[in-house]
Amino acid sequence: MVEERKRSGRAGRFVIALAVVFLVGSVATVLYLRHAVTGASGRIASLLLGRPVSYDTSVPVVIEKIQSLRRLETVSYSMDTIVEGKRGNDVLPDLLFGDRLLLVVHGQAIAGVDLAKLKPEDVRVANGAIHVELPPSELFSANIDNQKTRVYLRTTGLFVPADQNLETETRAKAEDQLKQAALKDGILDNAKRNAQATVTTMLNGLGFTRVDVK
Repeated sequence: MVEERKRSGRAGRFVIALAVVFLVGSVATVLYLRHAVTGASGRIASLLLGRPVSYDTSVPVVIEKIQSLRRLETVSYSMDTIVEGKRGNDVLPDLLFGDRLLLVVHGQAIAGVDLAKLKPEDVRVANGAIHVELPPSELFSANIDNQKTRVYLRTTGLFVPADQNLETETRAKAEDQLKQAALKDGILDNAKRNAQATVTTMLNGLGFTRVDVK
């Protein structure tokens, strides 16, 4: 009987100790969540306590967040084509004095918006609403992929040596064609629309009820 009472007493003290630990842990967790306002902790607090997470939505902070995206590349345009390079003589036939090559070209153009150019006057905040005027979209690059671009055919006249500069000039011509083709296909308009969508999503995440990005 004595041994049983001892075991019963130890079990009771163990249960009480567990209850105290659980109570202290619960109180600490609640206090932590009530004071958590930012980052992952804030989001957890919002879910568990039903309290919205507050964000600093002042104009300087919003501008800083948008500018942190920097050069936002939103569109990639690829081109595969054949470009001709040619040297000739207006009087004499190419068979004798011509120089011609065909270049199989693979290139890529990238466009987007440089958000580092956003200015304070481009952002207006009032009553939970925000209006943002984005910088103009830009063609960031239009480059030929030298690993995938090659001379497909070259013919040289009987009385002239191959022009060493012809391939270089043809590659430059191909890059210009890539740029013009991308612009003609509306790469800048697509870049602007995609940038607007990206910035709108970010601003919605900051808690703005009405977002207008132009």
